[in-house]
Amino acid sequence: TEDVITQFVFQEKTKKFAYPDPELQLIFIELPKFKKDLSELTSLSDRWIYFIKEAVTLQEIPEKLGEVSEIELALNIANQANMTVEELESVERRAMILQDERGRLTYAIEQGREQGREQGRITEAIALVMRLLKKRFGEISEVITSQIENLSVQNLENLAEDLLDFNSLSDLERWLERRYVG
Repeated sequence: TEDVITQFVFQEKTKKFAYPDPELQLIFIELPKFKKDLSELTSLSDRWIYFIKEAVTLQEIPEKLGEVSEIELALNIANQANMTVEELESVERRAMILQDERGRLTYAIEQGREQGREQGRITEAIALVMRLLKKRFGEISEVITSQIENLSVQNLENLAEDLLDFNSLSDLERWLERRYVG
């Protein structure tokens, strides 16, 4: 046959009935029959067959093949098969360094998220305390606002509870003088 790909299914030899699992079959790819250039590749099968046929000569994955991420992995494996022990060790060291770097980046991203969440908590706590104070006492001076904005989350939570006991802004000022951590 002129086909590049041929598929054979199993059949019982004497009684000629087909094997019950149609997924089990033999597929042959005849590489010498595959004549397509890189620009002619249209299907996933075409890309893989081209890669298998040309893997020995490829130094890097052409863009058309790069659309299939597994092909790049296959090229890396194929390239490693021809490496010396020293080259393989070097590749493994680089892979470990890259993995370490990924770990550091993941940790830094998580730390950044955690800091962002903490900053969000502080911002929300400041906004809540300021709304409660304005509702209770009217406008709050810039000096007091600045002091409140520099409180820790714990002190902001304490202030939110204690402000219910304040009778005037002077009570707030005394509280800030005792607890201010600016």
